[in-house]
Amino acid sequence: MSTNSYFAKFLRFIGILLMALTGGFTLLGGIGTFCAAVFPQKYESMSGLIRYQGLYILFMLGTIAIGVWQIWAAIKLIKGTPDAYLLSIKALVAGAVLGGFHIYASRMLRGKSMPVDMVVYTTLFTLAVFLLFRIPIIWQGVDFAKAKAGENKIAGGAASILLGLLTLTIQFTMGSTHTWGGVNYADAFNISMTVIGIGLLLFGAGIFVSLRKVKETALKFQVQQ
Repeated sequence: MSTNSYFAKFLRFIGILLMALTGGFTLLGGIGTFCAAVFPQKYESMSGLIRYQGLYILFMLGTIAIGVWQIWAAIKLIKGTPDAYLLSIKALVAGAVLGGFHIYASRMLRGKSMPVDMVVYTTLFTLAVFLLFRIPIIWQGVDFAKAKAGENKIAGGAASILLGLLTLTIQFTMGSTHTWGGVNYADAFNISMTVIGIGLLLFGAGIFVSLRKVKETALKFQVQQ
């Protein structure tokens, strides 16, 4: 498979998109654990976690850290750095392992583990896709480090816009899996989420605008030549 083939470009686009969304989903999942980890005594449905508050604080901090790690890996994929793929695999494996422990602990302590399950399933799916990328015949074309400079910015812009939409709607899209005892734990930090979501939308749109201007400038230059 050629590095510059449309199929290789499409696979790189999908890989970057999945990595960025997984990172964003993991980060939001960690932030969403804040109330249960820090203030379990305030909610009757979380009273069983009071004795294990320290453990859940570790889950929260670890999940946030891994979410940031995964987003950083996505940025490296966009830049096409040589260590981007391996960094992505490590970040995904770390997310799957920590998420697995979180699921086990939640099922043992409160009888259910949602919404952690969704974060872990997303992580495992992305990990499976990235492992498939490593099949030699596929890797010849997908290798992120061989992409042309700036080629992956389209995927970065799309990922930023989708993350912005996810951030702005998380309290609605995740409400069904984050509601216990009539409390929607996803409906939190509304002002911060709104600011971050709008910022991501504008950043993604800015990438597309800049790419269009670069393309128009290149076309004008060719015409002048």
